[in-house]
Amino acid sequence: MTNTTRRDLLAALGAVAALPSGRLWAAATRGEAHPFSWERLKADAAALARRPWTPPPPPPVGVGRIDYDALNSVQYKAAATQLRGPTGGGVRFFPINHFQPTPVEIFLVEGNMARPFHYSPALFDMPADSPLAALGSHGGFSGFRAMNAAGTSDWLAFAGASYFRSAGALDQYGLSARGISINSGGPETEEFPAFTRFWLGRGADGSLLVDALLEGPSVVGAYRFTNRKTDAGVIQDVELTLHLRRDIARLGLAPLTSMFWYDQAERARATDWRPEIHDSDGLLILNGSGERLWRPLSNPNGPTANSFADHDPRGFGLLQRDHKHDHYQDDGVFYEKRPSLWVEPRGDWGAGSVMLVELPTSDETNDNIVAFWTPAEPAKAGQRIDLSYRLRWIAGEPLPEGPARVVDDWRGAAGRPGQPVVAGATKIVIDFEGSALRGLGRSSGVRADLSVGRGKAEGVVAYPVVGQPDRWRLMADITPEGREPVDIRAALRQGSTPLTEVCLAQIPGQ
Repeated sequence: MTNTTRRDLLAALGAVAALPSGRLWAAATRGEAHPFSWERLKADAAALARRPWTPPPPPPVGVGRIDYDALNSVQYKAAATQLRGPTGGGVRFFPINHFQPTPVEIFLVEGNMARPFHYSPALFDMPADSPLAALGSHGGFSGFRAMNAAGTSDWLAFAGASYFRSAGALDQYGLSARGISINSGGPETEEFPAFTRFWLGRGADGSLLVDALLEGPSVVGAYRFTNRKTDAGVIQDVELTLHLRRDIARLGLAPLTSMFWYDQAERARATDWRPEIHDSDGLLILNGSGERLWRPLSNPNGPTANSFADHDPRGFGLLQRDHKHDHYQDDGVFYEKRPSLWVEPRGDWGAGSVMLVELPTSDETNDNIVAFWTPAEPAKAGQRIDLSYRLRWIAGEPLPEGPARVVDDWRGAAGRPGQPVVAGATKIVIDFEGSALRGLGRSSGVRADLSVGRGKAEGVVAYPVVGQPDRWRLMADITPEGREPVDIRAALRQGSTPLTEVCLAQIPGQ
């Protein structure tokens, strides 16, 4: 995985607001309609996979001049909104730009017929000296966004490679999803296949249907997204069929991409005045055996990949669990409103691993976190993969209340306050909170269940936090054995009964 800078781009795309216009844009839908169906798209993808990959043509000359400021001056016209739903909304389009220079093809579907929707500079309001205007008819679309009922903001956007994202329940963009990841976090060069064609339509229930063709040197794929905006967030039901053109060392399915610079546990990495800066603060896994695992995210000293083996996972996702404004003190980009994204597998996913890749970053412009499912079976040329899952972009927790959750974690100097620091050791502090801890005290038989890989633990204690109902704290001093990252598995139990989810903390290596 390579660090990719998207913050300026996302801000620019969010600024592409609509202005009123009385014209109709029938010219954009000129061209013959053709029959279309999901089954037809899958058949076309299979046929395409039997042919060698053809790289896209070079972007139009001058597209590199469409930078953040130029994008910010371009407005898509409200009258050109397509696929308005029963209560308004509809779809609007992004122009190609410096960040996303390769045009995509757009088709609008009604019934079983698809008609091309052509780019035209007349679809946009822009200054006469805009570099987009200079492209004339040689411009194109880089993607699209789905608008809310009032047409004042968007709740879903597809733009760039196979990336897409949602504003979730709190109307604030944060992390992204991808159609696929190839060789993320490995020694091989990462490949970024792209959605090259989109077919947009409406379901019988008013949902937004997005069918997409994915193309790359190693893979061809057909994707169907059924998208619904609800009061609880945005739901996407995803179906896909992949055809592998060649062997893939690390195939990532249902990949999620986010940013983590630092939180309360990593203040030493901060050069900014804000207390915390991250789009997500942890990876949550509900594994096939029903165990809940929480892995706090970190900003490592070097590229780090962790694998959590499983069989038929019940769910995983990158969460922004901390929603307290005073923990961020940011009234510009509102990190406390960033959505969480939860993956719910459908059907039998078999054996494999949830992978977490973390890269070092020194600011908030780099997406340095990726999580995905990778099958245990090697990905070989000629293989077909059919997969389905649900994505939920939400503000709260994806799972019903059960074991107490990890709500905070810290690291600091080892030893007792007021006593000499224990050299070479790190103190870890993990707070759990939930109704499973209600009414329990120091004499209730609650114990810390702690194990350490590549290190040893001393001074392990667990106790209820004074004045904080339903909250317990686990503390330990960890001494590494070597220079590799130290893996910690921590939970609270009462006898043999688990009271909390399992915290899979990690102390970075040297």
